[in-house]
This record gives sequence, C-alpha cells and structure tokens, in this order.
Amino acid sequence: MQVCHARCVKSDRFAPVESGAVPDLAAPARAVARLRAEMDRLREQAATTVVVERARGVVMALAGCTADAAEELLHQRATAARRTLLEECWVTLGELTPARPCDDAVAPRPQGDAGTAAAAPSADDAPAPFAAPDDVADALSRLGRVLVHADTHQALAQYLLEHLAPDLDAESVMIYVRRSGGGLELAGHAGIDDGLAARWRQVPPIGGMAVVEALRSGEPRWLENFPEDSTRYLLIGEPPERWQSRVWLPLRAGDGSDVCIGVLRGRPGAFTPRDRAHLRGVVRLCAGRLRGFTSSSVPVRAAEADTVRSLFAALPVPAMLLTPVTSSSGEVEDFRVDAATAQAADLLGGSTGDPAGRRLREVRPGLADLPVWQGLLDTLAGGGPYESEPFAHQGTADGVLGPATYSVRVTRLEDALVVAWLRHTFSDRQEQRLAELQRLGSIGWANWNLARDEASWSAQVFAILDRDPADGPVRLDGLPGLALPEDRPALRAAVETLLREGRPFDAPFRIHGGGGVRHLRLVAEVVTDAHGAPFEVHGVVQDLTARRRAELALVESERAILTQHDVLQSERILVARLQNALLPLPDKVIDLSGLRVEVGYLPAQAGIHVGGDWFSAVELPDGDALFVIGDVAGHGVDAVATMAQLRFTAKGMVSTGSSLTGALSRLNSLLLHARDARRTATMVLARYRAADRRLIWAQAGHPPPLLLRGGEATYLRRPRGMLLGATPAPYFEETEHRLEPGDRLLLYTDGLVERPLESIDTGLTRLADAAAAHPEDTSGSLGALLDVMLEDERRDDVCVLDIRVPREM
Repeated sequence: MQVCHARCVKSDRFAPVESGAVPDLAAPARAVARLRAEMDRLREQAATTVVVERARGVVMALAGCTADAAEELLHQRATAARRTLLEECWVTLGELTPARPCDDAVAPRPQGDAGTAAAAPSADDAPAPFAAPDDVADALSRLGRVLVHADTHQALAQYLLEHLAPDLDAESVMIYVRRSGGGLELAGHAGIDDGLAARWRQVPPIGGMAVVEALRSGEPRWLENFPEDSTRYLLIGEPPERWQSRVWLPLRAGDGSDVCIGVLRGRPGAFTPRDRAHLRGVVRLCAGRLRGFTSSSVPVRAAEADTVRSLFAALPVPAMLLTPVTSSSGEVEDFRVDAATAQAADLLGGSTGDPAGRRLREVRPGLADLPVWQGLLDTLAGGGPYESEPFAHQGTADGVLGPATYSVRVTRLEDALVVAWLRHTFSDRQEQRLAELQRLGSIGWANWNLARDEASWSAQVFAILDRDPADGPVRLDGLPGLALPEDRPALRAAVETLLREGRPFDAPFRIHGGGGVRHLRLVAEVVTDAHGAPFEVHGVVQDLTARRRAELALVESERAILTQHDVLQSERILVARLQNALLPLPDKVIDLSGLRVEVGYLPAQAGIHVGGDWFSAVELPDGDALFVIGDVAGHGVDAVATMAQLRFTAKGMVSTGSSLTGALSRLNSLLLHARDARRTATMVLARYRAADRRLIWAQAGHPPPLLLRGGEATYLRRPRGMLLGATPAPYFEETEHRLEPGDRLLLYTDGLVERPLESIDTGLTRLADAAAAHPEDTSGSLGALLDVMLEDERRDDVCVLDIRVPREM
C-alpha cells in the first residue's frame, strides 16, 4: 500500500491541471515548513551538544573523573542550583572549576525576589550559584539556549540587546576587548550606528573611563546618576546624555584578554537589586560563550582590510598575513589568511584559488605535521622570528617553469604573523649546504699558505676551537699551543713531521673550551710545488666531544643497567612475597554461606612492578558472606601497602556492623589522610544473605558485576559511587539483587576487560560474550574463561571472584 501511494503521488506531480482549477499548494507548503522546523531543531540540538561536551571535558580534566561521572556532576549541580543543564555548562566553561555534588558546595536559587548579587563561595572553592528570582531564572535559561548561536562578539551583542531590552529597558550593548599595549577595542555592538561605533572603536588605557576602570579593578561600574557620573568619567556617547544610566561589567575571556560588557539605558535611575542579579547572571553565562571566541574574531574595519590587501597585492615577493584562531581552551588550532600575494597563492597551491579569508590548514592540509607549524606557534608566543630549512618547489620564476629553493620566514606583527618566502640562488644554496655540512658534522676546514705565511679558517673552526674570529687564525706551528699540556708533544711532533717530511697525519687532542674539556681531531696534508717543496697545508678540524661523551655515557649506562636490574629484581621478589603474605590465594574452591567461590589472580606480565589488585571472601559472624574486590592505582610497595590497609579495614568495618556505604566513606577518608594523599582506588563491597539469597552491594568507581542466569549474561545496574580518594565529600549508594539457584556472579578488576587503544565498553561486551559461551558449572571453568579473555600479554594485574549459587539448596 505504501509503495502504491508513493507511485500515485509521483504521478500526480505531473498530472495536468484542469482549466480553471487552482492547484492546492497548502500541503507542500506545510511539508516545507515541517522540514525547516526539523532542520532548525537539529541545528539547535547539535549546537547544544557541542556546549555540553565541552563542559563535560572541562570537568573531566579538572576533577580527574570519567565522562559519565562528569556528566552526573553537571546534572547534580544544575539541579541543586535550579539551573538548566545548558546554563550549568555555560557557567562551567566560563569559570573552569569542577562541580561537586556536596550539600554545602551549592545552594539553590531562592524563590521570590533576591537582593544579594551572589552567594558566598563554598568551602571547596566551587563557585556558588547566582541568586535570582524565578522570572530572572527563566530569562537566563532562555539566554543560555540563545548563546549557542552567538559565534562572534557582534552576534553576542545583538543577542544580549534582544534579551535585555524588554526587561531592563536596555537601548544599547557594547563589548570591549583589551588588546596588547593595554588599549581597548570595540569588538561588538548593538543599538548604536556604525559612525558612533567607529569613533569609539579604540579606547586608550587612560584614567577617567568607566570601562577602563572596570577592567582594571575587575569590579562592575554602575553609572546611575548622570550629573555626578559626567563629572567623574568621560562618558561614551554623542551626546553622552543619550544614555542616562549604564553599567560596565568585566569578565575574563578564554584567550586571556580582558573583556567588558556595557549595557546602556536611555532612562535615568538606579539598577534594582533584581536588575543587578539579572545582569550578573548574564555575564556569568557569557563568560562561557566568550571562551569560544578568539582575538581574531574582532572585526577589522573595511578600510583597514582594504589597505592591507592592497599593500600585499603590491608586494613583489610571496607573503601573507595570518591571524590566530583559537579553540575554546585557548589553544591555537589554526590561522586565518587575512591577505596574501599572488606569489604566495602559487606556493600554497595555485589550484585552490585565492587563500585570503580562509583557514590556513584548509588551504594547506597536513601543515600541523611540518616544522613550520611549530615555528608559527613559537613566533606567535614571542619566541622571535622563525626561518625554516630550505625546501624545493616546482614553480615559475622569470617566466620559466622549473624547480626553485625557498625558505619560510615568520615574524610577529602585534597579534598577527607575517609570513614571507625567500628564494635562494644557486650560489646561496651551495654556500648554505657547505655551512650546514660543517655544522651538522661538527667539522671545519683550515688552510695554511706556507709561502706567504697566511692562514684562513672556516667559521666552524673558530667555533670548534672556541676562538674569537676577530683574533684571526693561528699559525700551523702555533696550533699545538692550544692543546692541553699533556697532548701538546704528540701534536707538535705530528706537525713537524708534516712540514719536514710531508707526511699527512690524523691526530687527536684536547682543549679547554667554554663547556669544559673538548675532544678534537686534526687531519692535515701538504700540497707541494713543482720542485717538491711544501707551500700549502690543507686541514680539517672535527669536534669529537659529543661522540666521546656518548661512548663514556654508554659504558656508564651499561653498568647502571646491570646494577638497576639486580635492584629491581630484588624489589620485585620482595614485593611479591609481601603481597602473597597479605593476600593469600586459596588453592581450591571455597564454600561460603552456601555459595561456591573460586578465586583467580594473575599478575601483569609487562613491567617489573607488582600491582594493587586485591579481594576478600569471608564469612561474617552472623553467617552472611562478604565479598570485596578492589584495585589501587599504581604499583610497587606503596600500592601493596595501600591494598593491605583497604582490605583489612573494609573487612573489619563490615564485620563490626558498618553499612557498605558507611565503610566506603570511611575508606575514602583513610585514603585522603594517608601519607600519599594522591593515591586512589576502586572497589566493590557485596554482602550476601543466605537466608533469602539477597545480594546487597555498593561500589566506588568500579566495573559492575556480571550475572549469568539461564545462559544469558547481564551486568548488574551500578549504584552511584565515586572513586575512593578523589574528593573529601563522596556520595555512595547501595542496591540489592536476589540470586537464584544456578546463578553465577563474576566480580573482577579492570585488567580483565581493558586493552590498549580500546574502549572499556568493548572489553565489557567481550567478557559477557565469553562468559555466556563458557557456562560450565565445574571446577576449573574460571581458568578456561581467563584463557579466552587474556590471549595477549597482560599489562595490568587481573583479579576475579567467581561466585556460584548451587542448583540444589
């Protein structure tokens, strides 16, 4: 039926319209409208997703947590502060502080009117949310959605004016950005004409300007009394009384430059506490948006842009002007080509067209892998001009197509870069190659004319002998005087034999240089005239210091490696014995509270350190069974010591009546107050009640247990729980699951499922498939499962608890 209907519709498109009939265009119009609405919705969703992903990445980097934990933290903080998730993401991007789900870390926005500007900072330095009444909170929520579309300062100013005009009677919005030298530049504006914007585009860093003082102090400037304010400040406006009240709100942008937002109103009067709360909330959201802007997003006046392009069009050499494009984290990710000569376009690849206005990496893909990319970054960071190594290019020179050699020179021009290509002639290339050969080989040439008593050295010989070129070269018979006293006799004898018998020599000697003793080598030969008399000596001086030091270092390294190998082997044996003493492994299946438990422990094969994976499987005084499995970050003695603390402490606390979540909280405090406070651990605590076969369990950042029932493998839903040692105020939950006869439960550490360059979800799927494919209910089946899971070399320890509920109970 659907196919038929489609065919009918297709035929109707071409059916002739009867005379006098009016075609029905309403249905296609509605379809187009629906498609446009869907496209708008998808664009909105994509832009919002980008913001959420960036905020989640910031929380992951600052809090050191996983992606799931970061998203959970954002949700918790947004809920506690009565903000939307998108608002919370903008706040996080603007302040770059990790959110934490502590009761005292955030305070919800109060309902009703609020006169305070902001809540006091919490004890853990997480920023307190902004106090605002409900209608302001709703307005800020709408602004958060709009900000995803603001991709320039100009667009942001327009969105802010549309947002603030109905509620605060705002007539204009101005956004100033501080530039190098301290001056301010109008980056975006709304509600003012271009002429006024051009006159106030540049603001010098002088006193008496409210926007300048707001940036200097970092505090807002509320100008609410025009007669008084006009005597204190030089007010923007022509005439200034056009705006009777205004405020300048400073904030920090992502690229490190200061940004100040001005809101200007035509009516006089003070900003109410509600207005101030609203404006501070606006600035807090805009800080996150501004981190996605760069210094290059400030618009250049058309006249200036035309002047720059005209200048570059007249240049007779290949050159271009670049401005940096930064990411939301402030790092340079590309450069925009603001102007380029025709010759530069040819060198960049003439088939791509005029590069002006485009991204450099779009014009020249693969640029980030070349040395010139780092040269661009270093020069922009203030490292001085950069000049690349020469490279060949097939192009046209003087009307002739052929290969040419160029080098790239990069210089900084304020916040931009000027890139020029220098073309080398044949003689330039030959001289440069000779200089490079001498420099790379630490070798230089010397010539002594015996007939005229003249000497000439290359620049590299002066550098090798640590001699000032202004002092000139040394006579051949004076060369031994530069050597160390113990090397002078041998070198002098070689020189005398050369001059007397014409015998060439290859003599090592040492000198005192700026970096200490240097090992050199002199190779020389005589050139004779027609009568056999020597009249010239050609020589080569080579610096062998690096080679000699490398030889000595190699010998020392071999000795150190042998010594270190013995020490590490001893340490490994000691740590392994300590681990075996603290974590004895049963040699057979054990029975606990009616369950059959098999333990598997396999140390890492790579490296020499013993890890911190551990387990506990004990019967409690009340007849219940306690199962614990954990993983301490790190290796070696410290990891084993921490493992022992957690293992015995957890068993002791649960045995004496502590709840599972309470035990995890105390273990978290134990790690935070330990000698090595940076150590972390993951753990699963499980209590099995044999009377009703209930498994009660909690976890701290650990992979979930795997349940096999009826040939199917499923992972138990994880209760919430944070990594031990990550925060002083963690949150843990416990959950329970009823086991049935024949069930099989696997508790394991991440070494069983993790592989390099692979998502952990892939490893979890592999474990579930392998367990379902090996459902044997016999002793030793755990070994078969481990063989399937651990085919390659183990990079981490593996610990597994295989718990089975007998079929007949």
